[in-house]
Amino acid sequence: MKCTVKLVWDDEALVWITDSNDVPGLFLESESFDELIEKVRVAAPELLILNFKYEGPVYLNFEAVRVATGLNGLVLVS
Repeated sequence: MKCTVKLVWDDEALVWITDSNDVPGLFLESESFDELIEKVRVAAPELLILNFKYEGPVYLNFEAVRVATGLNGLVLVS
């Protein structure tokens, strides 16, 4: 099963959070980008088993989004 997980930077809370339509119930956060990826790698397959009784291979595609306001009010997206 292929799943896309978006990792979004929350500029107010100063943490990365997950957003995924493919893995219901995947609500994780971390101050560290790499730590969040590891959390997702463990939690996503477990949630797919619980929600769908799916026990096959899981292929995770990560998309990172970080929006910040620059000094001149410019919005930067990376």
